[in-house]
Amino acid sequence: MQYPKKLLDTGASNTKIRKTQKQGDAVRMASLSLLPDSILCPHSSAAGCFDVCLKSSGRGRFDNVSRARQAKADYYHEAPELFLDQLRKELTLFVKVCARDNLKAVARLNVLSDIAYERHEIPQEFPNIFFYDYTKTAHRLAPGRTPDNYELMFSYSAKKEYAHSVKKALLTDVPIAVVFKTMPTDPNFRFLGRPFVNGDASDLLNLTAKNKIVALKYKRSMAEDDVVDNSDFIIDPTKILARAA
Repeated sequence: MQYPKKLLDTGASNTKIRKTQKQGDAVRMASLSLLPDSILCPHSSAAGCFDVCLKSSGRGRFDNVSRARQAKADYYHEAPELFLDQLRKELTLFVKVCARDNLKAVARLNVLSDIAYERHEIPQEFPNIFFYDYTKTAHRLAPGRTPDNYELMFSYSAKKEYAHSVKKALLTDVPIAVVFKTMPTDPNFRFLGRPFVNGDASDLLNLTAKNKIVALKYKRSMAEDDVVDNSDFIIDPTKILARAA
């Protein structure tokens, strides 16, 4: 079988990656987008996020983009050692290019997935790259679980089956990302007892929001409106304010 010749996107084609790169100080971004499934996103069922996943928003609406992401996901499933070997080669080249251009190398390998790359020793092998991701796997947040050059943010859901993971995350100071139907506008708005920051500008800024909520505005996917309205993953801030009044 012929697998993808290139895994990493170093051209910042993803909108959020592009924003993050612009906000960063002499930064170059590398990102990896795999089409998610229950293996690549092991807590997506408990969190109830799969049907409203951003996999079908933005460029994900286009068939050629979706097919490319699926091909990379198939590569990971069917030939994981080859996949990781190719990833290492591309990251090695990325480090060299960044060093040549005097830029800081930053990588987000889980744009749409939730793979524990520390288990594959990927961030450990590349100390000159700063890695970050969002995750729904709460036990990865514990101190010492990831190396110093790999930071995580937790992804929230109000689904009952996911409550234990949220409880674990709240015991840490990691930023907690919450997808809101509309962006909160009241600067005094609090969620889970924590203040919020607008998280749509830059992931690198979001990483500094310790003990805060990273508010992300829902980007419309191909999910039906009633699915979005009844999702435990997408929070309506007006309902929170109404209950608090």
